[in-house]
Amino acid sequence: MSITYQPIGIIHTPFKSLEGMPIQPAGAEAAGGWIELDAQYQDALQDLEGFSHLYLLYHLHQAPPARLIVTPFLDKQPHGVFATRAPARPNPIGLSLVELVRVEGCRVTINRVDMLDGTPLLDIKPYVPEFEAAQNVRTGWVEGSQGQVRSQRSDGRFVRKK
Repeated sequence: MSITYQPIGIIHTPFKSLEGMPIQPAGAEAAGGWIELDAQYQDALQDLEGFSHLYLLYHLHQAPPARLIVTPFLDKQPHGVFATRAPARPNPIGLSLVELVRVEGCRVTINRVDMLDGTPLLDIKPYVPEFEAAQNVRTGWVEGSQGQVRSQRSDGRFVRKK
């Protein structure tokens, strides 16, 4: 089976390279950006401004080839890629929860960006806390890294080799 997606827009951020980029939105409090949505999708933005946060699904266009075992930024031990948020995945799809600032035409201004400038956007979904009401949450190996995500920055090791 083959699955093909077309980007619905482009995410613009201050991050031109992976080095120094936040590794998750929690570490990107001051990082603002915007989405340049393709004009054909402008009507799909109707009523979006009523939400404070959005999930962005995007293509990790600079991700290296998939690896089944990776050593993530927050640990020194190797883990299965599905137990991490590392970009070296079989399907390089990124997920970020960002703050919505405003919608103007086809431009969606956002805060807490943790992706490269020029990232192809696949979808936008509103964040609804009631939908995400997980109980008895376990965080696996990440539990030993509490608090590090806000200060951790990318060192560029998860980058596509040209």
